[in-house]
Amino acid sequence: MDLKEHFTGFYEAILADPRITTVHISMYMALLLAYLLRESENPIQIDRDSLMQYAKVSSRATYYKLLHDLDGFGYIKYIPSHNLFLGSLVYLKKI
Repeated sequence: MDLKEHFTGFYEAILADPRITTVHISMYMALLLAYLLRESENPIQIDRDSLMQYAKVSSRATYYKLLHDLDGFGYIKYIPSHNLFLGSLVYLKKI
């Protein structure tokens, strides 16, 4: 799936989803940037510090809450890594 499909699918879906806030949108856009920078790899191996910077999120608790929310709401599949040397994985779902 290409970036345009992810972008438009996400925005069409959130129009009807009252659970999504501006910080969820910011995190999803940061994930799309990571997807683009990784040459459209799915899953994306994510780097917490970079995503927090891109999404303008300063709290780790908020960062993890957003990822878990987006996963729970069905927008992504988040697979956390507990290994310091391997990043967590995020699959962007076709919406």
